[in-house]
Amino acid sequence: MSSVAGHYGLPDLLSTILNALEAQGKSLDNLTADDLAAIDEFHIRGREATVELAEMSEVRNNSKVLDVGSGLGGSTRFLAAEFGCRIVGVDITPEYCETAQALSKLVGLEQLTEFHCASALEMPFEDATFDLAWTQHVQMNIADKPGFYREIARVLRPGGRFAFHDILAGPGGPPHFPVHWAGVPEMSFLIAPHDLLALLERSGFRVLTWRDTTAISREWFLAALQRRQESGAPPLGLHLLLGDTAADKFANVGRNLSEDRITVFQGVLEKTG
Repeated sequence: MSSVAGHYGLPDLLSTILNALEAQGKSLDNLTADDLAAIDEFHIRGREATVELAEMSEVRNNSKVLDVGSGLGGSTRFLAAEFGCRIVGVDITPEYCETAQALSKLVGLEQLTEFHCASALEMPFEDATFDLAWTQHVQMNIADKPGFYREIARVLRPGGRFAFHDILAGPGGPPHFPVHWAGVPEMSFLIAPHDLLALLERSGFRVLTWRDTTAISREWFLAALQRRQESGAPPLGLHLLLGDTAADKFANVGRNLSEDRITVFQGVLEKTG
C-alpha cells in the first residue's frame, strides 16, 4: 500500500491549497466547507455525487460515520456540516490526513471530524463501532477486495449501512493510463459491477440501493473537460492533486468513460449479521 500513498502524496499540499484559495480571492479567516469543494471532493461529479449518496444513505445527526479513503476530507466535512454528526476519516496517505485535519480546523469543523492514517484493510477501530461506512473512489487501488469489504463489515454495527460511489470495470476493455487513481496498470484493480455485487453479498451485506451512474458521470466529466479546454484550469481544482500529468489523466478518464472501459456506480447496503 506504500505505492498508493506515494502516488497520492504531494509535498507542501496545504500551502498549495491555501495559496490557490487566496488566488481566488477567498479570505482564509472566513472559509467554509463549500469553499473547498473544488479540490476536496476528489471523485467524479464532486459535491453533486456526495449529496446524492448522503440522501440515499439517510444520514442522521446522531449517526456515527466512517469515511474510508477520506482523502482531503471533503465528504467528511460535508456530512459533518450538513448533518451535525461526528465523522471519522481513514486514509493511507499521510499528507492527505494532515491536510484534512488542518482544513477542518480552518472551517471550524475540527470538533466533528477526525482523521487517521491507516490501511483500509486494517482499521484501528473496534468491531461494530459505526452506524454508516462511506467510501468514494477508493477500492480501485485495493487488490484484496474481499479483505476490504470484510473490514468494512467488521466495524459496522448489525443493521448498519455501507454507502459507496466507485469506478468499476467496463465492458470496453482495460482502461487507458495514466488516470487519477493510477499511473500504471499495476496500481489499478477494477472489478466488474456484477462481481462487486456478488462479493458484497458474500461479505454480509444486503442491497438497499444500486445505481449505474455511468451515463451522467460521462456527461458531467466530458463537460468539465470542455470547460477546462476553453477556459484553462482554475486556481483551485483537482489538477493541483495530479501533478505534471494532470492533463493526461483527465483526458484518459474521459476517454475511458466514452469507450465504456470504466463504469460508475453508487450503492447503499445493509449489514445483515
